[in-house]
Amino acid sequence: MSDISTSTIKEIVTKDFRTAAIFEKYSLDFCCGGGKTIEQACKEKAVEASLVFAELTSASSHTATSDSRFTEMELDELAGHIVNTHHSYVRTALPSLLAHTRKVASVHGERHPEVIEIASRFAVVADELQKHMMKEEHILFPYIASLAKASRDKARVQRPPFQSAENPIRMMEAEHKFAGDEMYEIRSLSSGYAPPADACTTFKVSYQELQQFELDLHTHVHLENNILFPKAISLEQQILDASIEKG
Repeated sequence: MSDISTSTIKEIVTKDFRTAAIFEKYSLDFCCGGGKTIEQACKEKAVEASLVFAELTSASSHTATSDSRFTEMELDELAGHIVNTHHSYVRTALPSLLAHTRKVASVHGERHPEVIEIASRFAVVADELQKHMMKEEHILFPYIASLAKASRDKARVQRPPFQSAENPIRMMEAEHKFAGDEMYEIRSLSSGYAPPADACTTFKVSYQELQQFELDLHTHVHLENNILFPKAISLEQQILDASIEKG
């Protein structure tokens, strides 16, 4: 592994996705807030940086191969993977999670008022993510796919109504941050998804589902913010520059 003391967290995770689990363990953001060094992120979260460095060094000594397949994918292939894996997961998970968090809030809200806020916050996340995914699938991702095809075919690409990929990407990243921040608040309200002693089965299941949802969201956002979007912006510029040269 390269010098991790000066690399940002998102750079570390992009090079070796196995490290994501370590950052998850210490609640260090590798998605929207991944532009910080380990020292900076640990200081903000009051985490002992030496523990994180030790685990990262240990992980790098193992023989497992870094998962670089995402960085090597064509952009349309990566966008398709995100839709088929992460967008699909969100749509499958939402009905159950909404039902369970609402039920827990209704039954246990008097003794555990935090679950009322959890249900309310998650309902907002669910609504925002569904709108967000539609915008990606119908506007941004098709344009990114057209860039990938134009690059392969050595063809020009028509400038989109939004002028540049950077404009919708900026909006998508802001929406990612909102969802990530809300899930962080839900994690805090639930004491790290630890159900109380008197929790029923639905209560316990809802916390397990919320934890899994947040973990998937982190991977989902990482693939977009740290790999798909920067590569799309770069490819768009290359194609536009080539078009200018051709006249």
